[in-house]
Amino acid sequence: MPLLTDIRWRTIISIAIILPIGLLYSHYRFSMSWLNQEVGGIFYEIFWCLFAFLFIPTCRAVWQIPLWVLIITCLLEFLQLWQPPFLIWLRSLWVGRMVLGNAFTWADFPYYFVGSSLGWLWLRLIIRGAKLR
Repeated sequence: MPLLTDIRWRTIISIAIILPIGLLYSHYRFSMSWLNQEVGGIFYEIFWCLFAFLFIPTCRAVWQIPLWVLIITCLLEFLQLWQPPFLIWLRSLWVGRMVLGNAFTWADFPYYFVGSSLGWLWLRLIIRGAKLR
């Protein structure tokens, strides 16, 4: 059990690192237009990989979580094309914009793939040397 706690602590510390970076990035804008929105998808993917791993810290989850995060994020991106009143209302809230997004763009997809790949690498670093099932 102490090993599992160690894995969880590493995950919590990782979330404490990536979450402020991602939130600060969402408020700070660079002069180059391609850096304005899409790169935030990398931090978004890594955060959700770490968050899910906090609850499912297994070796098998190390490759499954990034894959599912990528699939769900891509589905959420397509969901932005749908504009029913309840989703418009949710997207008007800060949390709704952060989780659901508010504008579909094909340019987000490469960053989702990069973010999920980096999330996978981050999870591998967390479990490095650990003997998980």
